[in-house]
Amino acid sequence: MLFVKTYLDTSKIHGIGLFAGEAIPKGTLIWKFVPGFDVIVSVKEFNAIPKVAQAWISRYGYKNGVGHVICVDDARFFNHADDHNTDDSDLEKTVAKRDIRKGEELTSNYFSYDAAAKLKFGKRK
Repeated sequence: MLFVKTYLDTSKIHGIGLFAGEAIPKGTLIWKFVPGFDVIVSVKEFNAIPKVAQAWISRYGYKNGVGHVICVDDARFFNHADDHNTDDSDLEKTVAKRDIRKGEELTSNYFSYDAAAKLKFGKRK
């Protein structure tokens, strides 16, 4: 669940991006997994649903050790950047890695939390 003001707009990185709707100081909580709001689909559940649903979850969710995480709000529009401005090292939350300007695209390092990132995007750092 997002804890800061955001909006969606065209991304210079890819498609639609998530942008800061306010200045976000370094260390600010941006997103946190909230049970009952965000969803984890187990591998067994994922394998039992139609392929079209699996494709949607694979595109907008991410895979961790438990299953597929689906962010119900616009957090699913974080784009990857090698020089990302958020810190996802704690798999339960995302914080600002540095001060983020209002209007700046929020970016993350998919490779730090998505077990399927290498399959989707190839090897990176």
